Amino acid sequence: MDQKLEFAERLRGAMLAAGLAPRPGVLLNLFNAHYWGRSVSFQAVSRWLRGEAIPEQDKLITLAEVLKIEPEVLRFGDAVRQSVQQRRQRWEEGIGYLERETFDAFLQLPVPQRKLIREVILTFAKVHSTGSPLQEPSDGCGS
Repeated sequence: MDQKLEFAERLRGAMLAAGLAPRPGVLLNLFNAHYWGRSVSFQAVSRWLRGEAIPEQDKLITLAEVLKIEPEVLRFGDAVRQSVQQRRQRWEEGIGYLERETFDAFLQLPVPQRKLIREVILTFAKVHSTGSPLQEPSDGCGS
């Protein structure tokens, strides 16, 4: 399905979930009452609801705020939120004290050195990768 049409479905669903009729006039009044920039037209809101256009980022954020939905979920769907949560969880669970200490030291390096270290790490990862997620080293000495 087209991204614009998918966005329109999520927008209409968010309006219904907020107790609003998914009509352009309803969204127009609500949006313009909360948007800090220049008011949008009835035609623009109609295009959002028909799946002909996706609002710019600042307008998307305002829409999400008034409809009480996360902007990334409104724009890309719930799968994005789940993906971000899975990555965050993997990051939180998979990193111990030594890794955090290493990351802190890395972040204190000047940019040219960070680029070099990054290339070294990616090279090691590529060499030791089997096409699946990176393997944990068995003893840290290499084999």
